[in-house]
Amino acid sequence: MEFFHQKTHIDFIGMRYRCFAFSGVLVLASIACLAVRGLNYGIEFTGGSVVQITPEKPATLEDMRKAIGRIGHGEAGLQQFTGSNTFSIRLKTEGEGSAQAMDKFLADLQEALADNKFRVESKDYVGPMVGKHLFRQAIFAVIFSLLGIVVYVAFRFSNLVWGLGGILSLSHDVIVLMGLYSFLRSEFNLVLVAALLTLAGYSINDTIVIFDRMREKMRLFRKEPIGNVINQSINETLSRTIITVLTVFIAVFVLYLIGGPVIHDFAMGMTFGAVLGTFSSIAIAAPVVYQFEVGHGGRAAEGSAATPTSLPAAPAQPQGEKPAQLPRHERRRRKG
Repeated sequence: MEFFHQKTHIDFIGMRYRCFAFSGVLVLASIACLAVRGLNYGIEFTGGSVVQITPEKPATLEDMRKAIGRIGHGEAGLQQFTGSNTFSIRLKTEGEGSAQAMDKFLADLQEALADNKFRVESKDYVGPMVGKHLFRQAIFAVIFSLLGIVVYVAFRFSNLVWGLGGILSLSHDVIVLMGLYSFLRSEFNLVLVAALLTLAGYSINDTIVIFDRMREKMRLFRKEPIGNVINQSINETLSRTIITVLTVFIAVFVLYLIGGPVIHDFAMGMTFGAVLGTFSSIAIAAPVVYQFEVGHGGRAAEGSAATPTSLPAAPAQPQGEKPAQLPRHERRRRKG
C-alpha cells in the first residue's frame, strides 16, 4: 500500500538546519515553560485524599462531575466503578488539615447533590512520602526506558551514534510533550507518565524503520554520498510512515473527542505525539547520523545536501573488462 502514486525526492538532509532550528525553538520553549509554570502534579506525586461514596439514587459520572464543579473542586479526579453506583474521588489535600478539608468537601458535596444522599464507603490519605516515592519511580521508569532504547538501537545497528541519534529524537519528543502538559496545566499523574513512555515506544519504532533502510542501502552503495543514501531511505519509507501516523492519529483523536475526561489528557498527548514522533524520526534522528558521519569523515558528503538523486539500480561493469566466462560444462552443453 502506497500513500504517494509516484516516488518522492524530498531533500530532507538539505533542510536539516531549518528542522534543527524549529526543534530547538520547541525544546527551549518547553524547558522555559517547565521552569516557569512547572507541572501540575496529581495526588500520586503530591499526596492527597481518596474517598469512595455510594449515592442512594442512581447517578452518572456527569452528574457527579457537575456537582463537584459547583463546589469549586473541578480539578478533583473522579471515577465510577464498573457495574455499580460507587464513585472514587481524588482530592488534593495537604498537611494536618487533610481530614478537616475532606470533611468539608463531603459536606459541600452532599449539599450540592440535594436530595440524593450518599454513603461514605472509605477514606484514605496518600502521604507526601508515598507521593515522592511514586515520583522517583516514575522518573526511573522514563530514564531506564530511554537508556534501554539506546542500548537496543546501538546493539542492533552496531553503532553507538545511531543509538544516540535515536535517544536525541526521543528526548526531544518527551521534553516537548511535557512542555505542552505544563502549558495547558494538565494534571500530571501516572496516566501521563504512561503517555510519555507510549510516545517513546512509538517514536523509536518509526526511527528503526528508517534506520533499517539506511543500513541496507549503505551496504549496497558504499561509494554513494551518504546524504543521497539517507534522503533515498527516508523517501522510500515515507508512504509507510505517513500511513502509520494517520492510523494512530485517527484512533487517538477519536479517543480525545469521545473518550471522556479520564483519558482526555492521555489521548491529547498521543494525538500531538504521533505527529511529533514522526517529525523527530525524519528531521532529527537521521540527520544526526548524517552530521556525525560527515563530521568524522565516515562517508563522502559531496552532493548530499543538493537535490537528491536516485541511487543506481546496480553497480555498472567497468569499461574494457571482459565478461565473466561460463563454466566448462556449461559451454559444452550449449555447443552440444
